[in-house]
Amino acid sequence: MKTHKIIVAGCGGMSNQWLDYAQARSNAEIIGLVDIFEENAIKMAEQRGLDVPIFTNLSQAIRETAADLVFDVTVPSSHKDIVTTALREGCHVFGEKPMAASMDDAKEVVELSEQIGKRYSVMQNRRYNKHIRAFRDFLMTGAIGRTGSIHADFFLGPHFGGFRDEMDHVLILDMAIHTFDQARFITGADPVSVYCHEYNPHGSWYKGNAAAICIFEMDDGTVFSYNGSWCSEGLSTSWEADWRVTASQGSATWDGYHTPIAEAIDDTQPSGFMNTFKTLDVTENWNGQEGHFGCLDEMFTALEEDRLAETDCSDNIKSIAMVFGAVESAKTGKKIYL
Repeated sequence: MKTHKIIVAGCGGMSNQWLDYAQARSNAEIIGLVDIFEENAIKMAEQRGLDVPIFTNLSQAIRETAADLVFDVTVPSSHKDIVTTALREGCHVFGEKPMAASMDDAKEVVELSEQIGKRYSVMQNRRYNKHIRAFRDFLMTGAIGRTGSIHADFFLGPHFGGFRDEMDHVLILDMAIHTFDQARFITGADPVSVYCHEYNPHGSWYKGNAAAICIFEMDDGTVFSYNGSWCSEGLSTSWEADWRVTASQGSATWDGYHTPIAEAIDDTQPSGFMNTFKTLDVTENWNGQEGHFGCLDEMFTALEEDRLAETDCSDNIKSIAMVFGAVESAKTGKKIYL
């Protein structure tokens, strides 16, 4: 099995899980750290006991170390430059979301990855959870009929400080992509259009809008509604959101914490004004690692099997299209076609 030589670009807090993973993997070796602030990389090397060269320039780092893989854990505004530089230098890239700061940039990155033939996979760690896998697999059985709508509520109040407090569209740009991507994963459908109302509630500590209501039409006819706030104090949902799916023969819910639950029409009973329902079992069969490690497992496995990862940029662009479409709708007050 090939040992991947890894350059880590960005040595802030987000890199910790990535470094944990790489240092535990038998066929991965961290061979260099890159940060525009050299002191950040030096500090990270010391904390991790890494005896590797430090760089402030990614091209130089790749050329001097002969790396074949770059971990991009820089701030979102840097992703396009980091990814395109790494691809042009002949490296695959595993990167934090979002893949780019605009839809045009995202398209450019996908085109470059396809032209050069190097993989760019995006971290969508919230797909890698035994409950959401069970939820998706259950719906695909058709046990509650054809999906008509899917709904996600997301209400949390994290006090991050730092760049998020100053971001425009902070909920949609920094967090909602996870929930949007989960909706695509759960339904197996892709977005067609979006209407979004974005706002900043009383008491918000964010400069930009920290709450939004979005309605997406999907290509299979399903409607996906998202209702979220990142400045909601008390009665928090899970970070995975609180989900409900309505279908032609029943409904299923997942609170983000526990095994999903479902009910279907009991066809052994006579129909009436309100039907009688039976509880259905939702089986959890997925035994992979969860969160970041599960997504990284898939990225590495895809490289080794010479296939596209589940969250390859060519797929993830459909999730980020939901983000930028929602922002455009909020700005214009119009329904946006994706």
